[in-house]
Amino acid sequence: MCNDLLGQIVAARSEAAGVDIAVFPPTVYIEHSLSVIRGSSVSVGAQNVSEHDQGAFTGEVSVAMVREIGAQMALCGHSERRQLFGETNAAVAAKAKAVIDGGLTAVVCVGETLKEREAGATQSVVADQLAAVLALVSDRDLESMIVAYEPVWAIGTGKTASPEQAQEVHAFLRSKISERDATMAGRMRILYGGSVKGANADALFACEDIDGGLIGGASLKADDFLAICEAGDRQIAAQS
Repeated sequence: MCNDLLGQIVAARSEAAGVDIAVFPPTVYIEHSLSVIRGSSVSVGAQNVSEHDQGAFTGEVSVAMVREIGAQMALCGHSERRQLFGETNAAVAAKAKAVIDGGLTAVVCVGETLKEREAGATQSVVADQLAAVLALVSDRDLESMIVAYEPVWAIGTGKTASPEQAQEVHAFLRSKISERDATMAGRMRILYGGSVKGANADALFACEDIDGGLIGGASLKADDFLAICEAGDRQIAAQS
């Protein structure tokens, strides 16, 4: 399945000069994925890493390990890691710092639950999640960081944040980064990760502060994923 999915993506995008694409397979498939996409512009990242560089942490995978096999990026604080494995803001921040210090790009995920959104706490929740990371990283570190907004209530539920809802949070996140470094805030990529599909990608990517997507279920079907990539291509063309 991995071969077929990645093969279709690489074949379809071999001559495309549009969006940047990265895939995040399970750790045990990273090296194999790299062999499949070799020669293409597709990047490969890890879904999770340990915040510890070395030590007696049986079962953990360090940044050095995934870098050694060729990974270029790593997710930090994906909603499932926060919700199912109890990763705290401090733990996510430590992982992001470890990823950046290890020479990889950290994709820092933030987002609120349905209960938090209904309580009007969206901004305070994502601000706290982001602030924990910003407190640990340097200004220079920001160059190796991407932020991904994942409204937990819109992941795998069939619900999707409207473009207006997503844009509001993205603009807020950019404003918080701007308080630290306005120049970097303008350059940093902020991705949307809440049930992005080919049908809604154009409207989402047209928003001023949405720079791409962190794709979930749609990434498991080549046609669906490629439709999202094409929406990104159209947005780049419209801006040029």
